[in-house]
Amino acid sequence: MAEAGEFTFAPLGGVGEIGMNLSVYGFANPRQRSWLAVDLGVSFGDEEHLPGIDTIMPDISFLVKERKNLVGLVLTHAHEDHFGAIIDLWPRLKCPIYATKFSAALFEAKCAAERNPPKIPVTVVPSGGRIELGPFGVEFIPVAHSIPESHALAIHTAAGTALHTGDWKLDPTPVTGPPTDERRLRELGDAGVLALVGDSTNAVRDGRSPSETEVAKTIIELVKAAKGRVAVTTFASNVARIRAVADAARASGREVVVVGRAMDRVVQVARETGYLDGVQNFRSAELYGHFPPDKVLALCTGSQGEPRAALARIANDDHPQVTLNKGDCVIFSSRTIPGNEKAVGSIINGLITQGVEVITDRTHLVHVSGHPRRDELRDLIGWVRPQLLIPVHGEALHLFEHAKLARAAGVPKVLICRNGDQVKLGPGEPGIIDEVPSGRLYKDGTILEDSKSRAVVERRRMAFAGCAFVALAMDEKGELADDPEIELIGIPEKNAAGEVLDDIVFDVIVSTVEGLPRARRRDPDALAESVRRAVRASVNEHWGKKPLCFVHVLMV
Repeated sequence: MAEAGEFTFAPLGGVGEIGMNLSVYGFANPRQRSWLAVDLGVSFGDEEHLPGIDTIMPDISFLVKERKNLVGLVLTHAHEDHFGAIIDLWPRLKCPIYATKFSAALFEAKCAAERNPPKIPVTVVPSGGRIELGPFGVEFIPVAHSIPESHALAIHTAAGTALHTGDWKLDPTPVTGPPTDERRLRELGDAGVLALVGDSTNAVRDGRSPSETEVAKTIIELVKAAKGRVAVTTFASNVARIRAVADAARASGREVVVVGRAMDRVVQVARETGYLDGVQNFRSAELYGHFPPDKVLALCTGSQGEPRAALARIANDDHPQVTLNKGDCVIFSSRTIPGNEKAVGSIINGLITQGVEVITDRTHLVHVSGHPRRDELRDLIGWVRPQLLIPVHGEALHLFEHAKLARAAGVPKVLICRNGDQVKLGPGEPGIIDEVPSGRLYKDGTILEDSKSRAVVERRRMAFAGCAFVALAMDEKGELADDPEIELIGIPEKNAAGEVLDDIVFDVIVSTVEGLPRARRRDPDALAESVRRAVRASVNEHWGKKPLCFVHVLMV
């Protein structure tokens, strides 16, 4: 281990937001600074504010610059908000990746589903194991969460130990995997923990998160009581929930049909890694129609309202193999991620219109969070007794409430930071000491763009106020050689008085050109700018919105 030096922490994503997690730990000794990255995830685009953007990723320019000092990327677990950006961003880093067996297998399957994925090697670490990466000793401590093999990371250095919780909860009876390792966490506390960097997702909720076992009981009761077909939708990565659904199907004499590629992929990986041992074989979607209504259960993707996922297509009655009818039942064994409410509501309304009964967590215990509520946060603080607590993985309210709880629990120092803040953990007094580059990258088709990119900015404006295209042909005397060509896209055909906007814009263009001095008409750039301003002003007068406007001038 390196001689004593400065131990730091810098979030590049996942603070002040839920999703897009990327944390960087630094250790500087007299000879060299080393960096350790933890997780590399995505968040998802909002069609209202970011039309056409599928995923959002953290800006890794800081790590790219420090690549020669980057000792590795360690994964806490295999949720998209923690590992979904690796395929796109790893080629810029080319650093070693370390993960446990299930996470590595799910990542391999994710790569295999891509068209031309880069070859990304992953070193498999045993659950509960420890690896040495430069000045860091990284220990994988099992915690309960909504996907197998979630781990808190104890990051040991010569300056002290930081506990990075990842996503966790205290579930004494998880359906798959072990409970959170209380014994090891208490041992760490006894040895001394410099800093606890902790999940804040449910810091606003009192009490404790219910157990997966309680959800499994509810699902069995609901499936047994159902008379017609049953469909269950959940996060594809929730293997415990998949197992619970399989048990409910078996208890009620139903076959499980898997519908959706993401669900297929997770089921395959879970079988390969032993997490579905003893669970009956599932059937493919092509066989759905072969079973009587009371003998089939469809396990579907689409719990978040994704328009191309299985459940959206079923709700729209355009799925090629799976249909639901009056008297059938759909169970949403999930929570709606903030921002997806409209999309999920649209699917629920579509199902109800078809006469399908919809069951959600508003009326039944069909979903539990994978994150700790306030009593669980207090337990962890009591076991670990950190000198410093940094709330992460949450929006401003979550971070504030977690910090307030930590102070009330007696943590000596609590620090709220933002993405890009570099925090000194030790030795000595902790605090924010620097700022490193941070930001967002947008996945636009196959291209990664930054937040100031032309495409992202202009598409947002086009979505709000449409676009006008104008082409002008001018002769050498500065006269119009032909009528202007106009195309208005996303702009109403008529104004409130019923007048055709194309005609209004045409007249404005002609009068603008004819009203300009001849010298200005012979200057293509000056002419284009004058026409652009006139068209935007005219449309705004008749519609109340200013569209984007592009003017092309051809001198003939």
